[in-house]
Amino acid sequence: MEMPIAAHDIDYAENLLAEGELETAAVLLEELASEAGEYADTACIATDARQWFSFSSPFEYLAYRRVERDPRELSQVEAPFDRLYADLAYIYIQRHEYESARDALKQAVRWNPMNCAHRLNLAEVFRALGDTQEWAALSASVLDRATTPQALARAFANLGQYFLAGENLAAAEGCRRAAIRACDADAAATALAAQLDKGHPELGELSDEVVNKQLEEHGIGTGANAEIAVCLLMCATDAASEGDRNEATRLTLLARDLVGAPACEALIRLIHESDAELAHEREGAAAGQRAACAESDDDAATDAAPAVPAGSASSDSVDSKDGE
Repeated sequence: MEMPIAAHDIDYAENLLAEGELETAAVLLEELASEAGEYADTACIATDARQWFSFSSPFEYLAYRRVERDPRELSQVEAPFDRLYADLAYIYIQRHEYESARDALKQAVRWNPMNCAHRLNLAEVFRALGDTQEWAALSASVLDRATTPQALARAFANLGQYFLAGENLAAAEGCRRAAIRACDADAAATALAAQLDKGHPELGELSDEVVNKQLEEHGIGTGANAEIAVCLLMCATDAASEGDRNEATRLTLLARDLVGAPACEALIRLIHESDAELAHEREGAAAGQRAACAESDDDAATDAAPAVPAGSASSDSVDSKDGE
C-alpha cells in the first residue's frame, strides 16, 4: 500500500496552526490522521520480529535501541506520524477535549517513544483528567529518555509535586534538588523549590544521602541517563566523520548540557578508546583472514603442482644400462 500522506502535508497543517487557523487545520489533520490510521493498519502491522516508528533522527533510532533494548527490526515510516498526532492533540487541548487529546498523544508516543515533549504533554493531559498515577509514571519515563536539561527538570518537578501531594516530603525534596541541578531556570523547577521553601523550610537541612535514598526506593535516579549522552556523542562522532561539523557540535553540546562538561569529556574518551579497540580488533581479524587466504593459496598451489611418477628415476637408470 502506498503511503497516503507526506511530510509537506503536515508542514502545511502546522503553518495553519501558526497562523491561528485552528479549525481549518483541524479538518486537514483529522483527515490525515484517518488516512495514516488506515495505512498503519494495513502496512505497519507489528510482529514479534518487526515494529514501525517515525523517529525524527538517527539519534532517536540509536537511543531507542540502547534504552528500550527492543530486539525487533525497526522500520521507519516515510511520514512523521508522531507530529501529525501531536498537532491534532494540540487542537483538542485548545478545545478542552482532553480524552481526544489523550488518545492522539498516545499515538504520538507510540510512533516516536523517544520524543519527551510528547510524553510530558501526555502526562499533563492525564493530570487534567485527574489521573495522577499516569501523570507521575509518564514523568518518570522521561528521566531515562531526556535529551535536554529542561525536559529533565520538568520531569523531576512533576514528580516532586506528586510526592508532595502524597506527603513524601523527603522524596519531594530530592526531586526539587534534581530539578534545580538539571535546569535552575525551569519554571516548574523553580515553582516547586519556592513551594517547598515556603511550606517546608526544614527540608533544606536534609542531606543529599537521605533524600536520594528516598528516590532510589521509588526506582528514581538523581540525574540524566548516561546512555542518552553516549548516544548523542556517538552520533556526533558519526556526523564529524561525515563532515557535518555543525551537527557534530550541536549533538556534543546537548550531551555536555545534559550530563555536565567533566562527564561529557570522560564519555568522549571512552568512546574514542572503544573505537580504537574496535579498529584494532578489525585490523587483527583482517590480517588473520589475509594470512589464512595466503596459506590456502599455498596449499592450492602445492596440490596443483605435477607429481613426479613413482619409479621414474630407476627407469631412467635401467634405460641407461640397457644402452650400455
